[in-house]
Amino acid sequence: MRIVIADDETLLREGLARLLDEAGVEVVGKAANADELRRRVELTRPDVAIVDIRMPPTHTDEGLVAAQEIRASHPEVGVLVLSHYVESQYAMRLLEEHPERSGYLLKERISDVAVLVDALQRIDEGECVLDPTIVSRLVAKPREESPLAELTEREIQVLSLMAEGHSNDGISRRLFLSPKTVETHVRHILGKLGIGETPDYHRRVLAVLAYLRG
Repeated sequence: MRIVIADDETLLREGLARLLDEAGVEVVGKAANADELRRRVELTRPDVAIVDIRMPPTHTDEGLVAAQEIRASHPEVGVLVLSHYVESQYAMRLLEEHPERSGYLLKERISDVAVLVDALQRIDEGECVLDPTIVSRLVAKPREESPLAELTEREIQVLSLMAEGHSNDGISRRLFLSPKTVETHVRHILGKLGIGETPDYHRRVLAVLAYLRG
């Protein structure tokens, strides 16, 4: 897996590159700002770009804008957006426009290289990955008029884990359910949310977005 890292904090950028290198992930480019990130992606065509949301010159959403542009112009390149803060509106901006091959993690999470590499691999495979803290902030009890109100407590648990990017096997292990039972729950969830077969979007991603808007 080939990675580009964009962060204006030199220590974090270099430390992250070292951690990934030790984990066997190839870092093919590093950038300190959004413009440099765009150039690195254009030159190296990585599998995934790791991008800090707040970058020079204004330190607002330059990194997020660059991530959205990368997903639009290079759909084969995934993006993992990092932030020091729980900025759920930014997560929703990214996922609503480019729900596949995208992810959002808090920076505190990347000190665990296993968590980081797992997120990168899942993004590279076409999944969306959301930090569990962001999921918990975005989701409150379903409103009565929401289709989520039709879901059982167990189905909500399954959908919550889907929102964090877990596969059916991962959900099975966490909830101590058989894979067949999880498949049944997922099928019921998709049916209750009115998500049919579609060639344009991954059904699980559509279910997650419905959950987060809930």
